[in-house]
Amino acid sequence: PTSSLMAELGLREDEMIVTVRPPAYEAHYYNPESDVLFHELMARISQTPGVRAVLLPRNVHQEKSLRAKFPGWFEDARTVIPSRAVDGLDLLWISDLVVSGGGTMNREAAALNIPVYSIFRGKTGAVDLMLEEQGRLSLIRDKDEVWSKILLVRRDKSRPPDNTPRAALRDIVDHVEDIIRVERMRPRDKGKARRG
Repeated sequence: PTSSLMAELGLREDEMIVTVRPPAYEAHYYNPESDVLFHELMARISQTPGVRAVLLPRNVHQEKSLRAKFPGWFEDARTVIPSRAVDGLDLLWISDLVVSGGGTMNREAAALNIPVYSIFRGKTGAVDLMLEEQGRLSLIRDKDEVWSKILLVRRDKSRPPDNTPRAALRDIVDHVEDIIRVERMRPRDKGKARRG
């Protein structure tokens, strides 16, 4: 992780940093319940001293809409939106927790052992259910859980990321190696030019 990102975003070491990804309201899988949870979360962050949100809108239209509808979120820079695309893993690493209305960022945070909460209210995928079962992802199902399940607690960022080998990675590598072995043994068509 690079330390310059905090300064670039105007964040301080003594603040709790919550990275927030709003629901994808333009996607086919969108469920309006996700917005209810998102708005409740942002209201909570906005009224909690010492907490800052790094908000990652999905597009310029969503950013403009959120700024227009919820100017209070942005007062005193309580919520910041990066002015450019930032390295996602660096952003996750400087965060104390992550809350997202999608899946990718949640799974990346879970892989880094960063506390992560999903406000996605569509059909829950198998990976997310597994991560919830392992205690690495919390699914937020209603407004009360925004207050009761999301723990606004500082994370020890001095520890390096957990590089413990995981079974899933080993399985993926094993499958790729099996495919390569099979492909190497397959007879080649002499009429085709060989690549590589």
